[in-house]
Amino acid sequence: MRKLGLIAGGGSLPVELAAHCDAAGRPFFVVRLKGFAEEPLEGYPGIEAGLGEFGKVFKALRGEGCEAVCFAGVVDRPDFGAIKPDLRGLTVIPGLVSAARRGDDALLRRLLDEFAKEGFAIEGAHEVRGEMTLPRGVLGRHSPTDYHRADMDRALTVARAIGELDVGQGAVVCEGLVLAVEAQEGTDAMLRRVAELPQTIRGNAEHPRGVLAKAPKPIQETRVDLPTIGVATVQRAARAGLAGIVGEAGRLLVVDREQVIALADDLGLFVYGVEPRSQA
Repeated sequence: MRKLGLIAGGGSLPVELAAHCDAAGRPFFVVRLKGFAEEPLEGYPGIEAGLGEFGKVFKALRGEGCEAVCFAGVVDRPDFGAIKPDLRGLTVIPGLVSAARRGDDALLRRLLDEFAKEGFAIEGAHEVRGEMTLPRGVLGRHSPTDYHRADMDRALTVARAIGELDVGQGAVVCEGLVLAVEAQEGTDAMLRRVAELPQTIRGNAEHPRGVLAKAPKPIQETRVDLPTIGVATVQRAARAGLAGIVGEAGRLLVVDREQVIALADDLGLFVYGVEPRSQA
C-alpha cells in the first residue's frame, strides 16, 4: 500500500479522506494549504505550506516516503502576484500563470505535471475512497417523478454545455427555464442567487420545483476536480426551492454521504445519478 500525500484545501472532503485513510490503515501525510485547510487536519502528521512553496512540499513528501498524492478540497484561483514562492516555486509559477490564461483545466493539468515530474503518482479522491461517488439511480428515500425528468435532462445538457467552454460544472433549471449557471463563484453562491429570484419562476418549501445538475467538463482532469456535492449543497438547494439534484453516476463526489442522504430525506429532495454521457 503506497503512502499518500494528501494536498488539502478547504472544506470537508480532505477531512473525510484523512479519516478514511486513518481508519483503513493506509499511511498518509497531509500538506495543509495555508489559508484553506480545515483545523481538524492539524491532528494528522503533516505540514502547512503556502501555495507557492513547491520546494517545501516536494521535500516533505519525499522525506515522508510518499509515492502518490491526492488533491482535495476547495482552493480559490490565486492572485499569482500575491504568492510568495520558494526557489522551486519560482520555476513553477510562470508555467501556471500561462496555463491559467487557457482556463482552469489547463491550470490543473500543469499543476499535476509538476508533481508527476517529481515522481509522484496522482490519485483522485474517488480512487482513494471509491464509495464517495454518486451511484446510479436514487440516493436516499425520494425519487424524481416524470414531472422532473425534462428539467433533469435540460439541466444536465446546460451543465455539460458550459463545461465544454470550461466555464463551470452546474446549472439550475425550473420547468424548462434556465435559472442560473455556475462560473467562478461556485455552486453555493449560484444557489444563493437562485434563492433570491422571484418565486413566480422557481419553487418554494411548499411546492418545490426545478433541479440542480452538476456534470464534469468534457476536458476535465477528474483526478483533481470532479464535481462535488455535500450537506451545504442540499441545504442551499432546499432554500432555493428546488425539488432535487442530479449528476452522472461515478462522476460526482458526495461528501459526508450519510449526512447528505439524511438531510435530503428530511427536506424531501431527491438525489439521483444518471448514466454518464460517454456510456449512454
